[in-house]
Amino acid sequence: MTTSRIDLKNPDLYLEGVPHAYFSQMRRECPVPRQLEDGGAGFWAVTKHADVVAVSRDSVTFSSALGTTQIDDFDEETRLKQATMLINLDPPDHTRLRQLVSRGFTPRMVKTLEAHIREVCNRIVDEVIEAGRDGMVVDFVPLVAAPLPLEVIAELLGAPAEDVGKLYDWSNRMIGWDDPEYGSSQEDGELAAAEVFLYANEIAARRRVEPRDDIISKLVRPDENGDTLSEVEFDMFFVLLVIAGNETTRNAISGGMQAFMDHPEQWRRLQERPELIDSAVEEVLRWVSPVLGFRRTPTCPASVGGQAVERGDKVVVYYPSANRDEEVFENAQVFDIGREHNPHVAFGGSGVHFCVGAHLARLELRVMFETLASRLDRVESAGPARRLRSNFINGIKAMPVRIYPRG
Repeated sequence: MTTSRIDLKNPDLYLEGVPHAYFSQMRRECPVPRQLEDGGAGFWAVTKHADVVAVSRDSVTFSSALGTTQIDDFDEETRLKQATMLINLDPPDHTRLRQLVSRGFTPRMVKTLEAHIREVCNRIVDEVIEAGRDGMVVDFVPLVAAPLPLEVIAELLGAPAEDVGKLYDWSNRMIGWDDPEYGSSQEDGELAAAEVFLYANEIAARRRVEPRDDIISKLVRPDENGDTLSEVEFDMFFVLLVIAGNETTRNAISGGMQAFMDHPEQWRRLQERPELIDSAVEEVLRWVSPVLGFRRTPTCPASVGGQAVERGDKVVVYYPSANRDEEVFENAQVFDIGREHNPHVAFGGSGVHFCVGAHLARLELRVMFETLASRLDRVESAGPARRLRSNFINGIKAMPVRIYPRG
């Protein structure tokens, strides 16, 4: 056993970006190091692609429910609250809930959003071009990366456009309580979740009376077997949708643009060969890895990458590390939008917890980068990006840029 020499749980570590050099060393020397933690029992860090996939696929041995998916240990009351969220369930409870919520994310439902997504993307680019006239510096995150997923969520929920700001605030407070700039706390994050619950129930009550062709109307109706979501299940899925549907896509867009600014030859390549857009989206997801990792808890003695783990241990799978595994990805440290073999784990490494909104996220990223590449000659950095202080989300809070429209 090798003990990790840096503190992967410390959110300060990620202020300069993902520690890829450390992860690369661990993949070579000790793929499952022991990580010490202040005030906790410590955990095993899973760094190799094959091991991340193996843990993700084996929900019988590696539970999401026993200790939740977060590194921190919760008191029993908090753990029981978390236990009603989709990501913190194991089969068969997870299977039932996923079948119910998946009704809103079928390919047909997602396809109906494409025209709206294109309209939003074009309006966003119009606005950022206007804001960036005459070389003015603009912040890419609130002007470009944040509005799209928020407006798509609002459309999914049937929420009025004027409520987009509320969704943004709630998401930041629930995710950003580790970051002092957001002025939040764990208690405030819980308060934000309570505010989301009230909002969710108001929308659900309206949809029961006046159903529409949106996800909320589907979720409040029984399925073909008469099964339906309880109020708590509905509320917790609503919270998950606000966070996962916003934070991950927002940070994939901003992180993807950062990658294109760092590799301008890939930006030109996309402009010259727009047919590469699908592989470009997959490479952005691999390169950025918006979610840093999830915890799993062994239900029995097991082995991960040759390392013995015991029942009740904390095992944390690190997606950014798996997505740079040199044994899986040729030239893993190179950003290549034409990459042909790209089995990244940005959506969770397969298994029962593969992201239910993956198809929608891919559509949003595809349309956004298509629009940006077709309408902007280039985007240039105008200063260092400010990153989110978080050991969960690989996020960018602010990214000053200059915008140069195509002639």
